[in-house]
Amino acid sequence: QVRVEESGGGLVQAGSSLTLSCTASGLTLSDLAVGWFRQAPGKERSIVSALACCGDYPSYYSDSVKGRFTISRDDAKNTVYLQMSGLNSEDAAVYYCAVANDGSTYWIDDYEYDYWGQGTQVAVSS
Repeated sequence: QVRVEESGGGLVQAGSSLTLSCTASGLTLSDLAVGWFRQAPGKERSIVSALACCGDYPSYYSDSVKGRFTISRDDAKNTVYLQMSGLNSEDAAVYYCAVANDGSTYWIDDYEYDYWGQGTQVAVSS
């Protein structure tokens, strides 16, 4: 049975850093594309960052997080991370990890993904 799980969310002060983790059972993340999405109350879910499986691991960052967030993977731990720094109120949301069977590139549309976690809440206090 396939299961994708996020962890690492919490309440932080503005300007702080936080690292989210995405793990999977029944999947080998090193063979697959992984994306991080977020959804704030009253807003649509949107892509934050994404990572292809192989080669140079091409990655994508939305304009709103570029330079502040870093996506990475630890294949030995079957885990993909989202390191977030300089957090602000605009970053507060539920963050979801998504996995796509086609790992040849990164995907920025949510319909390209096959498996989803339940989400982890990130709250930012001013």
